[in-house]
Amino acid sequence: MSGKKSRTRFSPDRQLSARMLATMLLLGLLYAAFVVVLLALLGSWIVVVGIAAAVLAAQYWFSDKIALFALHGHVVAPAEQPRLHGIVDRLCATADMPKPALAVSETDLPNAFATGRDPGHAVLCVTIGLMRRLDDEELEGVLAHELSHIAHRDVVVITAASFLGIVAGLLARFAFYGTVLGGRGRSGNPAFLAFISMLMLVSTAVYAISLLLIRTLSRYRELAADRAGALLTGRPSQLASALTKLDTSRTRIPTRDLRAAQAFNAFFIVPARRGAAGPLSGLLSTHPSLQQRLDQLAALSTQLGQQR
Repeated sequence: MSGKKSRTRFSPDRQLSARMLATMLLLGLLYAAFVVVLLALLGSWIVVVGIAAAVLAAQYWFSDKIALFALHGHVVAPAEQPRLHGIVDRLCATADMPKPALAVSETDLPNAFATGRDPGHAVLCVTIGLMRRLDDEELEGVLAHELSHIAHRDVVVITAASFLGIVAGLLARFAFYGTVLGGRGRSGNPAFLAFISMLMLVSTAVYAISLLLIRTLSRYRELAADRAGALLTGRPSQLASALTKLDTSRTRIPTRDLRAAQAFNAFFIVPARRGAAGPLSGLLSTHPSLQQRLDQLAALSTQLGQQR
């Protein structure tokens, strides 16, 4: 009786892996420091941690169902989408990984995402708009990218990394509303005001720092999925062409549809909307810039050409 395979043929990227590890270590240090501060300030902080853990557990166990429901996606059989199943069958055989469930979202927004707590419970979803706009080779590049996310358990990694930010955000909100709604009787107590102010300050700072680190981790993982997917197909230009088409297509999608999908940017292969321009736009983005991704794929094409 054979067990599930823990390794696939997706090629690792040691430089990106080292950067992701460094980011995770920084998140771990921030988490440890935050716990020490909470222990010094609070006696009932465990309630907030419990709430945050419940939220993350729901995301972990039901992320596939939540995402499909929100984006009106439904699982499709091979007879319904033979083109999609045929490409994924070939890629999974090449990558030596289990085939995920395949779903289609009935929206013209051209995009794709993968979700699920592990490769055995994963769902790969593409939109009707994506399949209309991409040829088979471009679609193969996108699907290889998404399969890389599944193979490397990126949904689990980002969900776990989000725990600290959720705790800090909840504490900041509890402290604020506790002051506004329940703190009137103690509003003249300097010790109480100092305690609430310190809790809000620390929680807000930790939330902001963790958000930046999580967005950094997300960008690294997108670059890693680009690289691994391109190496799997052996044709980085496929993915480069698809990314260029998807970026251009966003200008022709109704703004209301883009706004509705924006909450799922971290899942998508490209953000539903371009981020606002500004000095912090790159730091707050869930994805690397299109140019950065194209540059990496071009360098990879050159590298593969020299090896042949």
